[in-house]
Amino acid sequence: MVVAGGTGSRFGSQKQFLSLHGKPVVAWSVAAARTVADGIVVVVPGGSASLTGEDVGADLMVTGGPTRSHSVRAGLAAVPAEASVIIVHDAARPLASAALFASVVEALTEDGVEGAIPVLPLTDTVKRAADGRVSSTVDREGMVSVQTPQAFVAATLRAAHAEGGEASDDAGLLEALGATVRTVPGELQNFKLTHPGDLVMAQALVGQDREPG
Repeated sequence: MVVAGGTGSRFGSQKQFLSLHGKPVVAWSVAAARTVADGIVVVVPGGSASLTGEDVGADLMVTGGPTRSHSVRAGLAAVPAEASVIIVHDAARPLASAALFASVVEALTEDGVEGAIPVLPLTDTVKRAADGRVSSTVDREGMVSVQTPQAFVAATLRAAHAEGGEASDDAGLLEALGATVRTVPGELQNFKLTHPGDLVMAQALVGQDREPG
């Protein structure tokens, strides 16, 4: 599943549908997911009728909800019941490699692991601040930043979402269930397109002669 339901408020537009070397950003994410997935559902915001599943390489396109968790649940409803593994990826991370997708899926083969997520160690000093004032410095030992794709045992992901909770990523919902979530090394180039400059950087990294898939 590729989640492309964001409104792009921080970016200034729906970044997932902007062109990245001639293809919509979401198409790059779909192409990477296709390397390990038998089928792909793309979740889009309402009013995205100008793009079809065929336009972005998806098998099915569904409309999401007001939050990320609502959108993932809309996608889950469209995933076949027989699926044993479900991968959730953010459309705004178009540079995730096929190897990264393979690594989160491979991590699920370990006994007891029900979810797998890519992470990067924090390198900057982290502080708590409010109203323009620093209140404390956070010990970054053991702290990581989290990326997608995230892979899950399908039944566990469905159970986590059945609770109707909200989280910034799906692994957070599994954590609430007490499920075991494994980490794998993330990728520096797998950054999320958040500001216009990020798309410029992605254009440079992709290169003029690369195509999705």
